[in-house]
Amino acid sequence: MEGTAVRLVDESQSASVVMLAHLLSSDGFEVVTPASVRTVVPPAGALEGFPAKAVARAEWWQRQLVEMLTGRPLDDPHGPVKPEYDPAVWSLRQRELAKAAELAAAGTAVSLTVLQDMRARFEQEGVLGLIDPRLRTASDGTGRADRRVIEALQKVVDEQTSRSTVSAQVLRRRMERLLEAEHGTGAVPLPSRATFHRLLKAVTSGRHTLGSARTRRSLAKQPDGMFGQLTAARPGEVMEIDSTPLDVLVVHDDGTVDSVELTGIVDLATRTLAAAVLRPSTKAVDAALLLARAMTPEPMRPGWSDALRMSRSVLPHASLMALDERLAQAAAVPVITPETIVCDRGKAYISDTFRSACQSLRPRPACGASASTTTANRTARPTLPRQPDDRTVRARRRPPAATSAQALPT
Repeated sequence: MEGTAVRLVDESQSASVVMLAHLLSSDGFEVVTPASVRTVVPPAGALEGFPAKAVARAEWWQRQLVEMLTGRPLDDPHGPVKPEYDPAVWSLRQRELAKAAELAAAGTAVSLTVLQDMRARFEQEGVLGLIDPRLRTASDGTGRADRRVIEALQKVVDEQTSRSTVSAQVLRRRMERLLEAEHGTGAVPLPSRATFHRLLKAVTSGRHTLGSARTRRSLAKQPDGMFGQLTAARPGEVMEIDSTPLDVLVVHDDGTVDSVELTGIVDLATRTLAAAVLRPSTKAVDAALLLARAMTPEPMRPGWSDALRMSRSVLPHASLMALDERLAQAAAVPVITPETIVCDRGKAYISDTFRSACQSLRPRPACGASASTTTANRTARPTLPRQPDDRTVRARRRPPAATSAQALPT
């Protein structure tokens, strides 16, 4: 089958093509071979950690179901097909009835409903679906407590994230007031003091609810799942911008000696450092200008070799001249238009200046939940050895102007 067309081959090996809709609506159309059973293959060690009795029961069900579905024993998949379970002769329901009768004759009475349920779970989840669902459900530590109490306690704990730290008794009184407001006075039995502390410990596990408020808020910013991986298929689809301090000392315009930050924008698809700038501390205007530099041809500077011209590179310079005349005197530096900018929540990147630049230059900002070192790791961080006579001189006020050690022109 290819799209809506079906290629048919008759007994003489003559091929013909018909439309799928015409084939299905034909009076002579009939399914003569059943669909193959595709069971889910579980990962290796899927039954590890379960009780031995439950594993043995699941393996017993697997042998029975494989024999019923395929007609062959699990231990001999290429052996002869049992006549009573032949898929080419008997329908699925007939094979299920035969298997139920066989198990009843062997002393293991299984109803048809249970057999069908186990077969459906086996086809959907593999051998792992044959384990008792009660053993597969991870306990949350609340036991058989009233779910209304658990839900109210979870709401109170969630609201406590941005508040100051209080005692457990305060949380209990808030939970009781919430239960009364939602269900009425006395409608929900309240847990004892010991039970409440046990439930509170289970609900607040790893959340630092009764500890430091700063730690609690920091933990709440963590993502629920694992970090994923972005895949970019073309230049500019995803670009990352970040700042990282360099382990060097520079001389500023006012003569002071201090550290410096490198801010760069990296294209994820080509791993190209599209633009970079050195500043005493990164400001919002520096990040905004960095976007414009990534989209602007870099002009040749006095003293640069002619080998650095874009016309000397492998790029189709002649055809690009029709797009931008500035490429005639441009250096062989990539010009990439960002579509999506990935950044952390630094002040320079969540500012109105940077977001306004994104709106005018058309890239879509995508800020992360916390500070990230992804872009910093993609750029080199050179560590230069200090001489014995070096001295670290800190300036009280860092000037906003460019430094004299700036490596790239603005």
